[in-house]
Amino acid sequence: MEFLTILINGLSIGGIYAMIALGYTMVYGIAKMLNFAHGDIIMIAGYTIVLFFPVNPIVGIVAAIVFCAIAGIVIEKVAYKPLRGASPLAVLITAIGVSKLLQSAALIYSKGAIKGVPITTLGAIELFGGNLKIDVITLITIVCSVAIMVALTMFIKRSKTGRAMVAVSEDKGAAQLMGINVNKIITITFIIGSALAAVAGALMIFKPQGVEPTFGAMPGIKAFAAAVIGGIGSIPGAMVGGIVLGFIEAIFGATPLRDYVDAIEFAILIIVLLVKPTGILGKKRREKV
Repeated sequence: MEFLTILINGLSIGGIYAMIALGYTMVYGIAKMLNFAHGDIIMIAGYTIVLFFPVNPIVGIVAAIVFCAIAGIVIEKVAYKPLRGASPLAVLITAIGVSKLLQSAALIYSKGAIKGVPITTLGAIELFGGNLKIDVITLITIVCSVAIMVALTMFIKRSKTGRAMVAVSEDKGAAQLMGINVNKIITITFIIGSALAAVAGALMIFKPQGVEPTFGAMPGIKAFAAAVIGGIGSIPGAMVGGIVLGFIEAIFGATPLRDYVDAIEFAILIIVLLVKPTGILGKKRREKV
């Protein structure tokens, strides 16, 4: 039963990382940039849910998704679009600057106080005669993660917009010649990635932790690591990388090495990059001259 508990916890943690990692990998695959402000979208979702929670929890979650999607559009239009032809270093510095700006704005808003929602637990489900207890929020996280990943995969493969996103990721110039509005596709990518981050933030806030300006910093960094492990730019790779980190966290979190989980995760990231620099499912791309 202990193995099943670790397995379920690993899927729950990995699902959250995978949802955040999808935002990183989609933006990189299509816009060829690393949006290091992506983790702070989770923080925006957290504060939005706290703000609207007294009205209704569902209203808070929906508001968070909408507000984060709008935030993604604004960030892309104001900070990243003017740098579309700039060097990767300039875009990277800008992304870090946007991240610090959002954290500073959150610090001013919260005045340094940790905010939370008045729900400590949603209860647990007992299985096998009470030998296995699963938190309801854990089950909700797993179901939501699987549903979102399946829906996103179907969207990419079956919809016209999804196929356009694939085309832009393969060859932006050729896609533009075929009549695809590249700027519109990049904006849609930011909207989807920000909405996924908002869902991840909603699932995180119902666990025993408060919202603060750095609420999404570490999950964002770990999700980026998950995207790199799976293969940055690969949507299935982001899912695989998230699940891998989730299992690592669940397994080592149940051992005396629990205080070193972060170090172990990033050590595994280094090992994966040394063995397969493109990640588990990543592919080498030929640079056109």
